[in-house]
Amino acid sequence: MWCNAATLIDMVTLTKLNGTIVSVNAELIETLEKTPDTIVTLVNGKKYLVQEPVEEVVARVIEYRRQTLKNLIYFSEEADS
Repeated sequence: MWCNAATLIDMVTLTKLNGTIVSVNAELIETLEKTPDTIVTLVNGKKYLVQEPVEEVVARVIEYRRQTLKNLIYFSEEADS
């Protein structure tokens, strides 16, 4: 079974300070800064101020990567059968 890239790409959903929900590609996060708020900086320099603490953002990125790896293993096993 084949899959396209869209099947494997998941976003990390975060909440901006104004309450707006934003989805960020976890692969593009360069740094997280813990100030009174959390600043997410992407590799392109774009910054997001979010409500979630740094620890929560890290947990969501870890879960994203865990799910991505799980999908890769699944599709790899499907291709082998």
